[in-house]
Formats: sequence, C-alpha cells, structure tokens
Amino acid sequence: MVLADSESAVILRLRGPLDLKCQLDSIDEVPMQKAISRTFEALRLQVKSESCVLAVCNSPVLIWPNKSVFEEITPDAPCEDIFQFIQTDDKETSGKRSTKKKNKKGVSASVINLSLMMEATKPGPVSAPILTRTVHKSHLLCATLPMDCAVWSSCSDTIKDGCERLMKALTCQLFDMEKVTLQCMKGTTLRVPEPLHFLLPEPNGLVTVVFPSGVLDKELEAQRRELHGQFELPDNRPFFRRANAYHFPNETYRDGYLRNPHTFLTHPTLDNGKVYLVQGIYSYHHYMQDRMDDNGWGCAYRSLQTICSWFQQQGYVERGVPSHKEIQQALVEVGDKQASFVGSRQWIGSIEVQAVLNHLLGVTSKIMFVSQGSELASKGRELANHFMTEGTPIMIGGGVLAHTILGVAWSETTGEIRYLILDPHYTGVEDLPVITEKVAATESHHFRYICELKNILYASRDLNVNVDFRRAGVAGKDLTFGIKLHITTSVCPRGRE
Repeated sequence: MVLADSESAVILRLRGPLDLKCQLDSIDEVPMQKAISRTFEALRLQVKSESCVLAVCNSPVLIWPNKSVFEEITPDAPCEDIFQFIQTDDKETSGKRSTKKKNKKGVSASVINLSLMMEATKPGPVSAPILTRTVHKSHLLCATLPMDCAVWSSCSDTIKDGCERLMKALTCQLFDMEKVTLQCMKGTTLRVPEPLHFLLPEPNGLVTVVFPSGVLDKELEAQRRELHGQFELPDNRPFFRRANAYHFPNETYRDGYLRNPHTFLTHPTLDNGKVYLVQGIYSYHHYMQDRMDDNGWGCAYRSLQTICSWFQQQGYVERGVPSHKEIQQALVEVGDKQASFVGSRQWIGSIEVQAVLNHLLGVTSKIMFVSQGSELASKGRELANHFMTEGTPIMIGGGVLAHTILGVAWSETTGEIRYLILDPHYTGVEDLPVITEKVAATESHHFRYICELKNILYASRDLNVNVDFRRAGVAGKDLTFGIKLHITTSVCPRGRE
C-alpha cells in the first residue's frame, strides 16, 4: 500500500481461530437458528473476557486488552514502538525495528500482525478434578471461524487505542459472521464465514466484508450490489470480487510472480511534465517462466499474459492467466491457425493477441491506423488519457518484438514523452532488485527503439457496461464483458523484424 502524504500509518491486523461448537436439541429451523445465535453471543462474551490475549507475532509482546495488562510494553506507548520488539527477517534478535522498503512514490504501509489467543487456565489453588457422566442425545455443529480483523492506526496512536479498535472490529465481525451463517444455513450444513479485506477508493479506505466460503462470486451478486450502494461505489467496476481482496504488503503471492515492480522505480523528470501510470495490480510475465523456454519467440505471449493478469486481478474475469498452449489452442479454435500450431515455437503479433483476448476473455477490439512511426511520439495526450481513465497495460510490438507499456511521462507544453516499459525479454529469476536495476540500466535503450515498433495495443473498460454484476460468459460464446481492445498500427520508416 502506498501512502502519499503520511509516513506514520500502520495496519493492525488480528487473526486467529475461534471454535464454533453448537449443541442442538432439535434440527428444526427456528430452534437451530436460536441455538446458533446463542453460540455466537457466547463467543462475543469470550473475546470480551479477561482470558482474551493478543500476541504480537515474532515478538515477546503479549496484551490482555480486557484487563489492561501489557507485557514488554506500556499501554500509552505509540503503536510504532511495537516494531522495536519484532524480530526482523534476516536477524533472529529483537530490539531492532524491522526495515521496510519504501516506495519511491510514497511509503509502504507497515503491518503489525497479532494473533488472537485464549488463556486455557487461570491461576488458583490446586484442587482434585471431579468427573460426571451424562447421557444425552443431541446434534453437534462444529466449525472453526477464521477471524481476521484489520484497522488503520497512526504510529502516534497509543497501543491501548489501537487494541480497543481491534476488539471493536472483532466483535463486529462476529455479528457479521452470525448473519452470514444464518443466511446460508441449509439443514444441518453450515457455510463457514470468510472475512475478506478490500481497499476502496477514498474516503472509504480499507474495509472488511464477510462472505460465505465456497460460494462463487456470481452467486453473491445481491450482496455485492448492496455493498456498492452502502459505500456509494459505481456499478461499472468490480470492487468486491475475491480477486479484488487486498493483498497485505508483508504477504507473498503463492504463484511466485512479481506484482507491480514499476512502483519501486524513480519517476523521470520532464519540464512541466506529469507521470501517468497503470491502475491496479498486474503480474510480471517474462521469458523462461512456468518451465517454458520461450526465449526469442514468446515476448508477445508474455505481454498478453500480463494484460490478462490485470483483468483477472481487477476482478473483471475469473479465468486465470492462459498458458502458451492455451493461447495457441485459442487461435486454432477461432480458425486463425492450423492444429499443428499448438506446441510450436512460433511467435504471435497484435492480431493474434486481439483474437485470443476476444475468445478467452470476451474482449471486443478495434484497430486504428496512423500514417507513420514518427506520429507515435505525438500520442502523448492519448496515452496519458488512457492511463488516467482506463489504467490498463498497453502492448506495443512490431515484427517479432513486443513490450508492455505501464505508463508515460509526458509534458503537455513541450510534447516530450518517455515510456515506462515492462520488458518480457528478461530471463532471470523473480528478484526485484535485479529486475529494477536492469530496467533502470536499459530504459534508454527502450526509449531509442520504441518508435520502431509498429503496433500499440491497449485495452479499455467500457464504463457504460455493468461489468461487476454481469454473469461471466463462456469463452467464445458470450462476448459481453464490454471491455474494448484498441490496436494502433503505424507504418515505421525503419521496421525492426
């Protein structure tokens, strides 16, 4: 997360399991609902009891929020003091604050992770145990509730204040979980409630929503529509699909791809210039990934994968990023290639990318022509407007070359323009420092030959189409997502084949 104006914001995140054990004397609907509600009320009382403990992860700090007991730290200390007790990743010693890599554009939000725990025993005199045996027939509903609360806090806020907000959020989340559990209950089968965090446009910020687990996004349309109204959000963009869930800065992605490496670069300076960047999240796809040796022929495949990842991670489509074979098979299915094309090492261009996006994601396309390559430099206003309004990655290619444009630095007064290039020709491992250094070292090279590339391909979001609540169509049959793809083709004086 990037905070442009504050260097002191942190996220307090509390996670931990709570056991839901509900004894049912009857499996009739009304008695079951009452029993479940009583069980949730007991859990709310449990987290408000003195046995509730918050443990700061990777530190000796323990907090009993309901009896104002703080070990290793004082309740009136600012939240930022917790960092000095958290063990860093590279050193197994406490006493030093974890280093957080700061973004060139702002400050990466720090996350303080806490675990929700319960004291199993209490101090008191030792007494002999008493055992009783009761025979009683009943039904037992059991589930583990995955509690997950997150609140913003300023580093100057006291630890006591932060914990109070966390406990309030925890209680509210139990109410939300009770509501979801009762709504989705079928017979004696329960849907475990699942809390998800979403970063919404200001002034909403980070919010937590509870959905039933195992339920597809398309089946939650009514709930998402209600949330759009509650937070006054437009209906033409997805905000509450699972793909939109907020990814905390200290978490790694399971698929191993880097996200948004451009955010760690320094912006170029132009006279009276501004920087216009891709919106949202994409994954970086390049040569030699996925155990696929496509060095020398797969750059357009990789650029296409990056574009697909953007639409998937913004929640417009549920389909994952297609593999090389799936891309080739799609071209065969639309009649663009012969069956022998599948499994080959043949490169593709903008027209093929257009066909694949149309077939797999339901993306319509449009081709526009410019008379000569020198006109590419005059497209600054058009590119800047694209990144301001649509914010999707742009593919640029010609011959056997392809790159991805993630932004432009453009001066409206002088017309000078620079392109932020995501290079699919990289063949190394997913090492962010190496990648950013490589980009910084070769960007002048990219700027030199960018005008030699012949096709600019950019995808836009049709703002007149309600994409958030529209049912995802079957590939090749329902092409109604309303996402438009534009290909600008130029005739360059020096073609690079």
